[in-house]
Amino acid sequence: MIYELSNDLRKKLIPMFDGMDSTIILSCLQGHMGTALVDDLENPTVAQVTVGIFVFFAGNPNTKIAEELLYNLSEYSLAIVNTEEWKNRIETIHKGSIEKFQRYKFNKNPEHLDKTHIQKLLTPLPEGYELKKIDATIAKEPSLHELSEDFIAQFNSIDDFIDRGVGFAILKEGQVVCGATSFSIYDDGIEIEIATHPQHRRKGLAIITASALILDCLERGIYPSWDGANNESVKLAEKLGYIFKESYDTYFIDYIK
Repeated sequence: MIYELSNDLRKKLIPMFDGMDSTIILSCLQGHMGTALVDDLENPTVAQVTVGIFVFFAGNPNTKIAEELLYNLSEYSLAIVNTEEWKNRIETIHKGSIEKFQRYKFNKNPEHLDKTHIQKLLTPLPEGYELKKIDATIAKEPSLHELSEDFIAQFNSIDDFIDRGVGFAILKEGQVVCGATSFSIYDDGIEIEIATHPQHRRKGLAIITASALILDCLERGIYPSWDGANNESVKLAEKLGYIFKESYDTYFIDYIK
């Protein structure tokens, strides 16, 4: 059988996911958001952690329960594992429905993020653009959610996001054209979600919005974790001061194929 761990029991899975170096996993295992499924409540041997579109697997992949968990996916999922056994299992079970690509990790060291340097990146916006911290009004703005469904989707509600999350947005004519928010939260920080409307790119909006978010986090003593989805994200992170660590395999699974 498959069981869901309550928030107070999730920390027992931390050793199982040790080495995956993901704050998104921590956001679940520390009880902030997401779901954790296991084969046994007392002595789990396989586990699935889900936060939004991200799904992580650990433990023994060669079990019937592991196979069941690998089918326990939303319509579209990004599956992440850290052993060849798990990769082979995913590639076998979801053959024909997966796309394997690279994501990019950075060292999680707050000393790499120099506030003076980042402050200098907060250059004046082009005429007609305005930078604002996301409040309840902006959080309800449809253009924010059209830009990225993941800006606040992992929180229980808009009020929950305002209470526990953080974000900044650039608006033009009342519409959100760039945003940077806490995709997820964990005890010591956030995982950053950032997006810019295609018609407003190459204007420096992303680095300004990200800088505002990062400075806010550093001022409050929490770490703004960055995980890159593509080369553009890597370049932006390095401009902000993040130091590249390694790339890693990620599986996009189109479960409805």
